[in-house]
Amino acid sequence: MLTQKPQDDLLAEYELVSHVADPGVIVKKFRPNLAPFEAIYRQIHQDPELSLQERNTAKIAAEHIKKIGYHVTENIGGHGLVGLLKNGPGKIVLLRADMDALPLLEKNDLDYASNKTMKDVNGIERPVMHACGHDMHVAALLAAATLLYDAKSEWSGTLIVLFQPNEEQNGGAEAMVKHGLYDKIVPIPDVILGQHVVSLRSGAVAIRSGPALTAADSFDVTVFGKGGHAGTPQHCIDPILLASHIIIRLQSIISREIAPADIAVITCASIHAGSAGNIIPEQVDFKLNVRTYDESVRSKVLKAIKRIITAEAEAAGVERLPIIKQYERTPMTVNDPEKTDTVMKAFQQYFGEDLRAMELDTATEDFDNLASVHRIPYVYWNFGGTEANKWNDAEKKGKLSELIPENHSPFFAPVIEPTLQTGTDAFSLSALTFLV
Repeated sequence: MLTQKPQDDLLAEYELVSHVADPGVIVKKFRPNLAPFEAIYRQIHQDPELSLQERNTAKIAAEHIKKIGYHVTENIGGHGLVGLLKNGPGKIVLLRADMDALPLLEKNDLDYASNKTMKDVNGIERPVMHACGHDMHVAALLAAATLLYDAKSEWSGTLIVLFQPNEEQNGGAEAMVKHGLYDKIVPIPDVILGQHVVSLRSGAVAIRSGPALTAADSFDVTVFGKGGHAGTPQHCIDPILLASHIIIRLQSIISREIAPADIAVITCASIHAGSAGNIIPEQVDFKLNVRTYDESVRSKVLKAIKRIITAEAEAAGVERLPIIKQYERTPMTVNDPEKTDTVMKAFQQYFGEDLRAMELDTATEDFDNLASVHRIPYVYWNFGGTEANKWNDAEKKGKLSELIPENHSPFFAPVIEPTLQTGTDAFSLSALTFLV
């Protein structure tokens, strides 16, 4: 027999539901004036800092969130810092932004373009540019931190805003954790949330569940030959010719050893040898970077790389075999399905047609290192920074890759708005999804 609830109970339930805050409404109500954050973005873009040297950027972030009212801890794992806001019982949410720039000469015609140089950790003077959008990440997180502080009457829980150094060398997240991030500075989060500006149309947001970014392995390789006069190569073993054969042959791993359905990338982006045009050098040094999504594919690729380098050297008749030294390994970024579904639903409701499926990305991040030590679930997404008309025109012509500068290009420069607002809203909305 069905029974009907008393009218007073139904009204009470309705009243309870009606008082559940809508994260999207909160974002729109409490979003701060973004002009000061646009100014911060320009300031950081014009004064970029290389990995492990993010002193000024960290100072800007620390001063701002201290002024708001966060409890701030600085110099974590280098120039990393966190702001902690305890706001009653509830979930613990961590928002992360990276801070470092790249050793690249900017070629943008902007009144806030960088013309800065600075010495890297090896003492070499380098041009410096925010060619990967970390300046936008910092500005968006500062704006989101302000929004969420001002809206603290609408949510309950603990918010952590984290500004990470040294992402470009894939060491900052691990360094912060090893410094005691979760042991003595902040509580272990229930979820970690991160985002990256890319060359999508500004205003767009892209997200996917499961694998999102590749793992990366980086190697220093030295091949040895027998030096001598360029006019008598028959008396030498030319290491430049040997290195050239190796670098070209490595691409056959992708085309002939890895299944077409699998994803793998092998890149040599740095090679150094010799000092004069008439001297065959003794050795060549080059760097390899490998991207994969699957551990079995990774294992196969790495074994093949070592096999080919050794075999080519032996075929050249070298007296000393090559040295292959791995100097970096970055884990794959894999979004937690349950938490991603929660964020995706909120994004769909808020961003509507501006939300799209994130494609498998062969970029890498050390974002996973913030989570893996305690198996913390996380969600990572992209948001666009290309001016809408420029994007639409390039898309219509079928020339996106030709006309739209991507991350790490000397021409990469996100249009400030609506990029900053999108990043601010996405950060804030995702946090509120777990805090409301």
